[in-house]
Amino acid sequence: MFFWKRRKKKKEMEDLAEESVSHKHIDWPGKNPRKTEQHVVERLEHVIELIREIEDEKAEYRMLTAYLNDIQLLEELSEEERKEINDIAANVVLLNKSRTEFLNSAKKLSDSQFTGLQQREEEIPNAIKRLSANEMYRDMLDKDMKYLDREKSEWILRKEYLLHQQKYLKNFLYIAVGIAATVAVVIGILQVVFEMDCYYGWMGLILTTAAVVSWIYLRFQNDAREITGAERSLNRAIVLQNRVKIKYVNIKNAIDYACEKYHVRNGEELTQFWEFYLEAVREKEKYERTSEDLEYFNGRLLRELSKYQLHDGKVWVGQAIALCDVREMVEVKHELINRRQKIRAQIEYNIETVKEEKREAQRMINKVGTVRPQIQEVLFAIDRLGEEL
Repeated sequence: MFFWKRRKKKKEMEDLAEESVSHKHIDWPGKNPRKTEQHVVERLEHVIELIREIEDEKAEYRMLTAYLNDIQLLEELSEEERKEINDIAANVVLLNKSRTEFLNSAKKLSDSQFTGLQQREEEIPNAIKRLSANEMYRDMLDKDMKYLDREKSEWILRKEYLLHQQKYLKNFLYIAVGIAATVAVVIGILQVVFEMDCYYGWMGLILTTAAVVSWIYLRFQNDAREITGAERSLNRAIVLQNRVKIKYVNIKNAIDYACEKYHVRNGEELTQFWEFYLEAVREKEKYERTSEDLEYFNGRLLRELSKYQLHDGKVWVGQAIALCDVREMVEVKHELINRRQKIRAQIEYNIETVKEEKREAQRMINKVGTVRPQIQEVLFAIDRLGEEL
């Protein structure tokens, strides 16, 4: 049923998040105080975002518990009390079915899709804009990750090439020294045994050897500098890629939640469903009599339910079938329980993440500079927020 659905935490997102966290100690924290401060601040901002998310999730957890309590209260009603509710709910279901059949004669939307869009009518336009913007941002982050991955591979290849070249220069140096030694022996023999004047030979050998050795040395030093630069660029690419991955995980979670909430695959499909819904609403105006009857029975149902001090009696107007069909009520209860379990698991997951982020920030706080007092204040504020959860 559309109303009771809730987002699921995708395993692939958890894996991607774990992969991002696994690289968080790459080279830069501690090397540069300013970068370390920035790194700590980013972690604290992430903790604050998670705490806010936990607050929202706990509010939803309490709401789900209240709905389950309402179901228990309805199940414990006497047969006479339930009969009045069942009769009114049956009329609501019948009128809803008649109206839905009329409005959806072209079957562009299913009954559950229409009901879901109707319940979220006020938020859908903003949801469409937000989902479309998030999808564009996700695609941009995906391109950035691919670009950084290519850049990382290029720097790895560059470093391997320079190391190989250094090895080649070492071998060439040994060969050059060997050749120079051999030539020196030959010149020495010519000078001593044959008493030849080898002044120019010695000068040529010395100059040539010096030139070759100097060239090899300069090339070797240049390669060493390039290797150091390649390592710095590689570490920078890894850090940037990790940042982008964290952002990608967050935006992907938001998109998945929105798609699951509205039962669509993407923003384009949500826009299409919304257009179908608007068309159906226009057709609804042709069926005013049925709508008036439905309004009357909805009011009766609300008045009847208000006698029992339910947490939210209005929600049962859209779920009237569950009031008159035991199987539907069992299904609703089962889905609420599953949804609450998932929310609880998500809360526990986020709390553990908050603890880990705080530990990491506290571990690095001794490495920050002038902003340490401000960061310490933020940590105290986070602790206070955590105590309120």
